[in-house]
Amino acid sequence: MSERLLRGPLLHCLAEPDQSETAVDYQPDALLWLQNGLVHKMGPYPSFAKELSADQLAKVEDCSQYLMVPGFVDCHIHYPQTEMIAAYGTQLLEWLNTYTFPVESSFKDPAKAAAVSKVFIDQLLNNGTTTALVFCSVHPQSVDALFTEAQKQNMRLIAGKVMMDRNAPSNVLDTAQTSYHQSKQLIERWHGVDRLQYAVTPRFAPTSTDEQLAAAGRLLEEYEGVYLHTHLAENVDEIEWVKALFPNAKNYLDVYDQAGLLSKRSVFAHGIHLCDSECERLAQTDSAIAHCPTSNMFIGSGLFPMQKLQNHGIKIGMGTDVGGGTSFNMLQTLADGYKMQQLKGNNLSPEQSFYLATLGGAKALDMAEKIGNFEAGKEADFLLLDPNATTLLKFRTGHCEGWRDLLFVLQTLGDDRVIAQTNVMGKVV
Repeated sequence: MSERLLRGPLLHCLAEPDQSETAVDYQPDALLWLQNGLVHKMGPYPSFAKELSADQLAKVEDCSQYLMVPGFVDCHIHYPQTEMIAAYGTQLLEWLNTYTFPVESSFKDPAKAAAVSKVFIDQLLNNGTTTALVFCSVHPQSVDALFTEAQKQNMRLIAGKVMMDRNAPSNVLDTAQTSYHQSKQLIERWHGVDRLQYAVTPRFAPTSTDEQLAAAGRLLEEYEGVYLHTHLAENVDEIEWVKALFPNAKNYLDVYDQAGLLSKRSVFAHGIHLCDSECERLAQTDSAIAHCPTSNMFIGSGLFPMQKLQNHGIKIGMGTDVGGGTSFNMLQTLADGYKMQQLKGNNLSPEQSFYLATLGGAKALDMAEKIGNFEAGKEADFLLLDPNATTLLKFRTGHCEGWRDLLFVLQTLGDDRVIAQTNVMGKVV
């Protein structure tokens, strides 16, 4: 049996903040006791230490200078766009034609896909992301390369081949039939292997015919437990395009609904411009929204109506949306999320942000029974955050009053340097 014991300050969410007084659990001196990659026990060190033998006490790792937190959950990101991160100057539809489609066309080359997969997984882990829901390209080999790399790290990853049969250059298109058969093959090869799961991935409604969306719906019916991952209501021009392409749909979401794509494992990226009926339907079907503030501001898509979606009871997780997003780092993403909500007149609390990046993300991905906090039996994906990672942070955190103040400072000033250690299933990666 493998065992690991860590002692230090610990912070995690037990429920959604603002809905429960006991939602956030902070322990200034905790023992995190791991066995075989899972959380065995967690609690106050002074009481739990009595259960340890002399040999175990000698092996306790001193993490008193760090803050132990669950690994971050990224609910929406594009790995083929890694090399075009921070590309200049367009909004969504022009962005796709200028940057995205030309770059993604190169992922038919397995060597290219493998090389970028290595960079991508390294960046996720270096930035403290231990679970991610990922867009690949239209090419099956892009999925094989990414899953192969994630498997080496025993990482929890959900990904899928893009389905796209119209309104894009021919070198990034498939057909309704080929996308169905290739997705079937990939599901049977990868879904449920180790910690990997598959997402049926139509890019967004304008690049799929009714026939292809129906094929996506069949895949969800045929393979229990697979995910649906696509985009929704990101851009005003996009929404008008959807209206023109799907005149029989009541709204953008209804295009997906008619194809049978809404469920507790359906994750829709963005959701900025949703009407009340769309919000009601998302809540009814237990579907989730991935909020991507950095990308929304960088591409100029709009301000996310978080309070409106929360009032409807919609599950929300955070997404970096690289390469529309400009950072793999969840702390920087949370900083942009706070600023965006300020512009909406919503004072987003640090604990609510932290929840969205951890347990909230796990709930959005229907994985809260496996990841998201330090409850006994959960997978030990966790981070050590360093409040003294930079000169400014060391100075500023020295003036923090309590864990809430510290958490907000880390979210506002932190970056990849704050991630002192990333652990996957209890092992340092």
